[in-house]
Amino acid sequence: MTVELDEMVSLFKKELALCKLKPTETMAVLTSGEIRADYAKAFLTAASQIGANAFELKLPPVKNASKDTFGITPLTDNRVAVECLKKADLVIDLVLLLFSKEQLELQDAGVRILLVVEPFDVIKRMFPKESDKERVLYATELLRNAKELRVTNKAGTDVKYQLGQYPILTEYGYADEPGRWDHLPSCFAAATSNDGGVDGIVVMDKGDIFFPFNRYLQDPIELTIKDGFVTKIEGGFDAMLMKEYIESFNDPRAYAISHIGWGLNERAQWHSLAFDDQVFGMDGRAFYGNVLFSLGPNSELGGNNDTPCHLDLPMKNCTLYLDGKLIVKDGDIVIDEMKPVKPQHA
Repeated sequence: MTVELDEMVSLFKKELALCKLKPTETMAVLTSGEIRADYAKAFLTAASQIGANAFELKLPPVKNASKDTFGITPLTDNRVAVECLKKADLVIDLVLLLFSKEQLELQDAGVRILLVVEPFDVIKRMFPKESDKERVLYATELLRNAKELRVTNKAGTDVKYQLGQYPILTEYGYADEPGRWDHLPSCFAAATSNDGGVDGIVVMDKGDIFFPFNRYLQDPIELTIKDGFVTKIEGGFDAMLMKEYIESFNDPRAYAISHIGWGLNERAQWHSLAFDDQVFGMDGRAFYGNVLFSLGPNSELGGNNDTPCHLDLPMKNCTLYLDGKLIVKDGDIVIDEMKPVKPQHA
């Protein structure tokens, strides 16, 4: 093995241990074309070192595929492949099944799913710690028990979400329970509002991030929100880009408000935005203290909006409240239980 493949196998073996892969279990690696072939090889090697059964399921790429379109995957409407993956205990997803009905079907069958699409240097730097899970689960409980979430910032944001209808999105970087989906790397919690339950103004400022364009905003964008939908997008070039992108889907559901949450990964770097089609962008999404504001689908958390248009819009320097209690102040977490665990020195 090459030095990098050897390092990859070693790290992925640690990840599979966090995912609680046992020698009695079966792991499947889902691939398409030649993308991330090195990841597939390293995961299969790591699983065999653990003693688990493992196989790779390689599917043809989606025709006219775009990373901007969520829910359409190489697994779409491929019943034989879906049934094959149901026989696995853990699926390593190298193709991005997110927001697809096939992913939800696999989870409903009890399959654990781990999405791995970031570059290896990002995975190494942001690799999960067991303490991340405790911090994310604390955030999850806060969100689960809250009825209202409010976000403000000095640029003019003041928006309220009504909560309670849907479950919480919990990402700590490993899939360790039946039916669990997670993303390597990650570390944040997010909620979806009640249907129609978002009202206010969101003002994204210079330096906030616009996914899927992997772009830092050059000027502010003001979004007016009523009854859970964006009704107006105002600003300069970035606002025009956002408006035209959403309009290109010709789907009114694309204007719906999706999830909202905050990042907890202190190893993520706001400045490490990669302008690369193969980068998902977990640095921006999971950065410690960011507020992740999103537009588009809520099907991942049980809603019926499965629009393929999904915008993740991480914002710096926001203040976030749950039922009036301060959680994030100007981009900094104020609750001790969610702050990074400091290493113990002898």
